[in-house]
Amino acid sequence: MPLTFASADAAVLPLYVLEPDALAGWLAKQDPTTRHWVEASGFQAAIGATLLLPGPDGAPMAALAGYGTPAQRARQRFVLAAAATALAPGAYRLANALPDDRLETESLGWLLAGYGFSRYRDNAPNCAALVAPEGIDAARIEALAEAEALTRDLVNTPASDMGPEALEQAARDLAGRFDAKIEVTLGDALLDANFPMIHAVGRAAEQAPRLIDMRWGQSGPKLTLVGKGVCFDTGGLNLKPGASMGLMKKDMGGAANTLGLAHMIMSLGLPVQLRVLIPAVENSVSGNSFRPQDILTARNGLTVEINNTDAEGRLVLADALAFGAEETPDLMLSLATLTGAARVAVGPDLAPFFTDSESFADALTEAAPRMADPVWRLPFHDPYEALIEPGIADLDNAPKGGFAGAITAALFLRRFTQGASAYAHFDIYSWQPTAAPGRSKGGFGQSARAILGALPKALGL
Repeated sequence: MPLTFASADAAVLPLYVLEPDALAGWLAKQDPTTRHWVEASGFQAAIGATLLLPGPDGAPMAALAGYGTPAQRARQRFVLAAAATALAPGAYRLANALPDDRLETESLGWLLAGYGFSRYRDNAPNCAALVAPEGIDAARIEALAEAEALTRDLVNTPASDMGPEALEQAARDLAGRFDAKIEVTLGDALLDANFPMIHAVGRAAEQAPRLIDMRWGQSGPKLTLVGKGVCFDTGGLNLKPGASMGLMKKDMGGAANTLGLAHMIMSLGLPVQLRVLIPAVENSVSGNSFRPQDILTARNGLTVEINNTDAEGRLVLADALAFGAEETPDLMLSLATLTGAARVAVGPDLAPFFTDSESFADALTEAAPRMADPVWRLPFHDPYEALIEPGIADLDNAPKGGFAGAITAALFLRRFTQGASAYAHFDIYSWQPTAAPGRSKGGFGQSARAILGALPKALGL
């Protein structure tokens, strides 16, 4: 179903959203029949609890939805989304006010509750419709929901249907919709164009590696987004165990989130010069796979010793980052499902980020709660630079010892960003392990909305 608000012209029931402490006061204002009905039903205004109120003829005349206590709401990102799938089908409008700082988030969560990945079977949830509440920018919320659905669809699609070719087509479809320009450097042409590490990682796969380069906007600050597009990661010759390979269709989650963010930026018309770079590859096993102990020379001339072919994401990102930095963007961001160490550090809900720009960090930290997209800052800890310097080459793609894996990966990437005025890296998970209100199990957008919320302050828009 489209993630859009219901028409106000449709048959609409008023929906009263109540906290437990407010329930008695609301009931005191109702007629005896309504009071007795609610009391007999056992409705206590818990999160996810709903109740239809019958009119004199027995037909529904209104509905109630529980909003829970503040302590309960603190554990939920989208509280009202629990009611969206619990209410009887139909259209509803809010009959009482929600806090201003929650209205946009709850409206977005309601729309996202309607998402289901239905490419292979109908998985659309039974979700009630909502008339856009007064006080929100409905078109903006719908654009955020559509971008999130794009990201989830891309991540959820298995590599059999979402290889480098399909990822390129997704980028082309997005570019065509918003009249963006797109160029793709494919296969052995990567060597001629000086993208040796993208080529090395992807050359063993049946579908050729490629660099997708999309541009939109003619004026404003230069914003460059770089998304990891490893469409499947076997681990290469350092083959992953089966249990570790199970979710590797999501290893292009950085690219998916980058395209989702680009969708939001273009649909909302932000005054920026947007560039999106996606190295799209599969890390496969073949006779021409790159090997442990190989030394690769990156686009910017740095040499990299390969100590684990399963640390391939930073290699393809490095060439793309070096390329993007050559145009001296005002802000360059990389998004990648890069390290298991990041998940150990902060779990699946938080998106850790790294930056040396205090102004961007401040803008992002302020925006993330407002956009219902939590992030957490981790350090570019300079003393750990020695861990990524193997001696035989400039850099090591997989430092031994296992300590600070997310930090050393971020430090590796930073070596390829000289020229960018500001840089930040997001080590995302892009997967929802268990379903929650507004958050279906599976592919998931992470950090893109927080970034969108930070851009006006970070870029002076």
